[in-house]
Amino acid sequence: MKNADFTVMPFLSYNRNLKFMIGGIPMVMYKLNKQDSISPKSLSGAAGVYTTNKSYFIGIFNKFYFIEDKWRGTLFFAIGDLNSQFFAGEFNNAEFYNYGTNATIFSIGIQRKIVNKLYGGITYTYASYNTVFEDNIADETTTTTNGLEFNGLYDTRDDVYYPTTGNMINAKWITYTEWFGNDANANKIKADYNKYFDMRDQKDVLAARFSSTIGLGNIAFEQQTVVGGNDIRGYSEGKYRGDTVIALQGEYRLNFAKRMGIVGFAGIATLYGSDNEDFDGELLPGAGIGYRYRAFKTIKFNIGLDAAIGKDDWGVYFRIGEAF
Repeated sequence: MKNADFTVMPFLSYNRNLKFMIGGIPMVMYKLNKQDSISPKSLSGAAGVYTTNKSYFIGIFNKFYFIEDKWRGTLFFAIGDLNSQFFAGEFNNAEFYNYGTNATIFSIGIQRKIVNKLYGGITYTYASYNTVFEDNIADETTTTTNGLEFNGLYDTRDDVYYPTTGNMINAKWITYTEWFGNDANANKIKADYNKYFDMRDQKDVLAARFSSTIGLGNIAFEQQTVVGGNDIRGYSEGKYRGDTVIALQGEYRLNFAKRMGIVGFAGIATLYGSDNEDFDGELLPGAGIGYRYRAFKTIKFNIGLDAAIGKDDWGVYFRIGEAF
């Protein structure tokens, strides 16, 4: 493919839960139709990661843009064995317990431009989990979920991979109904709002994000939202998890060279529907810094490494693209 841009990036990270993580990520950017000058380049990649706590993840990921950006699609598949931990017990006597989850996840989605910058779409996600808990604190579970997501996207960003101006408003309703092959009825409502400002004569970017995930109904253990990751970096132990998580954060992206930059970020999160009721409504701050490197020559698409601290926790994160 003459219009394709290939790269292979190493993966190296660490957190207090999974310990050292090492792997590789080959990626390619390309035009589905080289005559289409409006659609952004599509992205396909694969990832293989092994951790020193004996977890592993193998997956493929795809973002498709086609027919003059009137259509957008996603395709994702992953298998893995996650050795993690969760926090349980009465507040003064609570402690971490280990668990292992063998997971298979497949997701496919499509979006259509409705009018101007507004898109609407549907996504199907299949997930299968087998989870074993340490010391029989809970029974072994086998959970299969079939999620049907209806989404809306309002996107005025000037670039889908490295926006410098504009907004992105994303709303999703994900339903896990019994008639669709689920053991119990559950729903998730997700709403995100990203805002971007160009700074320093368009050399840098100031970005802000509000995000919320609200779980309704019989949310399974594996479906709970864990505080950490993109929406509030600095939490890697898996201590704070619940049915609902709300977060607010900001990030300054300083580009000091053509293909290199640094970021500084800070945010705050809270959760509800936790198995530890004392955590409900607790304010959880996080802040940190990161390094960015431009992975492709012709497209502004960064990879990088972030280091962040939270409340009695910290983490190091390898990035594929920006946090938001």
